[in-house]
Amino acid sequence: MSSGVAVSSTCPGLYCGRIMVNGSVEGECGVCPRGERANIQKVCERCIETPELYDWLYLGFMAMLPLVLHWFFIEWYSGKKSSSALLQHATAMLECSVSAVVTLLLTEPVGKLSIRSCRVQMLSDWYTMLYNPSPDYINTLHCTQEAVYPLYTIVLIYYAFCLVMMMLLRPLLVKKIACGLGKTDRFRSIYAALYFFPIVTVLQAVGGGLLYYAFPYIILVLSLVTLAVYMSASEIQSFQSLISKKKRLVVLFSHWLLHGYGIISICLLDKLELSLPLLALVPGPTLFYIATAKFTEPSRILSEGSSRH
Repeated sequence: MSSGVAVSSTCPGLYCGRIMVNGSVEGECGVCPRGERANIQKVCERCIETPELYDWLYLGFMAMLPLVLHWFFIEWYSGKKSSSALLQHATAMLECSVSAVVTLLLTEPVGKLSIRSCRVQMLSDWYTMLYNPSPDYINTLHCTQEAVYPLYTIVLIYYAFCLVMMMLLRPLLVKKIACGLGKTDRFRSIYAALYFFPIVTVLQAVGGGLLYYAFPYIILVLSLVTLAVYMSASEIQSFQSLISKKKRLVVLFSHWLLHGYGIISICLLDKLELSLPLLALVPGPTLFYIATAKFTEPSRILSEGSSRH
């Protein structure tokens, strides 16, 4: 056993390893089977760890991405038929929820709402195809594998199920309830999904590793920008106008949840316990906007400029 490990340690590259069979290391150096990765001794080891909270937050972010895009395009193309939009929002939520549950049930261990994974150690774990070694500088030893199993492929599988569920449920629902819209307008939110699903799939395939480390900051920045744009477009300049409509409160609390999600994700990179008080800053951007909106009103700035001249 010890001699086998010693021989296996000669495997080149970061991700090449030998397969262990019945307690002994066998075969030549090469790619590890799916669900395994090479350990320090260059022996393929089964992924048996439980994902960390940060991993679950990353998966949550990638799962929310198509749902938020669904909601945005449903709202964009639904016009003034709020009842139609509400049902489509609920259907999109159902589609993504069912897809997430089915994806988890089909991932090992099969039949359970839990997964086993390999721990993410560095950015290169997401891009093993760039680290295939050439021991003799002529022939390349191909050791491309999913070193972050299953964080890379589980998102792609989830997107596939989301697309299938949407095509099964949404057209029938839209055709039945969106009668007030034109024949082309009523299906525009579905057409938009057929565009953005390939985009988010390529985004995960190419930039999954970058998104893994950057998603907390992406959530925080985008939620701040979209909240400011929404409040500006809705001409919200006081608490009275903010709470006058239920829809505005729903949008506000949704953005607050995203603020908190981003803050917690960032804190997990350091120490969560010491950073939880930062959640008290979640309402801060909204309070700042309302407090300063009257000073940045364009009509006021223009009137003050003309009065000086």
